[in-house]
Amino acid sequence: MTDEERALRLELIESCRAMNRLGINKGTSGNISVRHGDGFLISPTGIPYDKLQPEHVVAMNWDATYAGEVQPSSEWRFHRDILQARPDLNAVVHTHSTHATALSVLGRDIPAIHYVIAAAGGSSIRCAPYELFGTQELADRVVEALEGRRACLMAHHGVIAAHANIARALALAVTVEELARQYLLCLPLGEPPVLSDEQIAEVLVKFKTYGQQSSAALEGLRQAS
Repeated sequence: MTDEERALRLELIESCRAMNRLGINKGTSGNISVRHGDGFLISPTGIPYDKLQPEHVVAMNWDATYAGEVQPSSEWRFHRDILQARPDLNAVVHTHSTHATALSVLGRDIPAIHYVIAAAGGSSIRCAPYELFGTQELADRVVEALEGRRACLMAHHGVIAAHANIARALALAVTVEELARQYLLCLPLGEPPVLSDEQIAEVLVKFKTYGQQSSAALEGLRQAS
């Protein structure tokens, strides 16, 4: 294991623990993957996050083979298929966050109630139809729901957020949960007004230059931290 791979495994483990600290997951119900080498790294099935060690993280090939006795997450299929279908995405975070999962039970998409929905890539966060967890059918539905998006819900299941790296995917999962909570708070008063596709398109353009963009600025932030 190279130093680079070990660092990536440690980041994946810390992010699994962060999901629970952030309140967007309980126990070991969520899972995380990240593109690496000729395949991807993925959290294992059934091992408590506080017990995870770098060697527990499973290195999978695109053909679903892996070495060792530690088994990957039961959801490896949608992790693999997302990463294969979307070269723009390098990490996938799956959670069972409370409010987003509640909306998934209702089979509802999250509409553009707030401009920050553009962080998921468009004017809505779709809800994929229900399929049994861990199946190829679910993976197929998820890839469809993520077309042109970086996040989706899964009916009667939970949330998927994907991005360029683990940190951004995790941050997006938090954003999805907050949007779901806001939407549920609005619904008792009726279906809320939403931003138009044109308004969200403006936000998407604005997001391209939002925050610290230059490599020099980002390096300065890294050194300061």
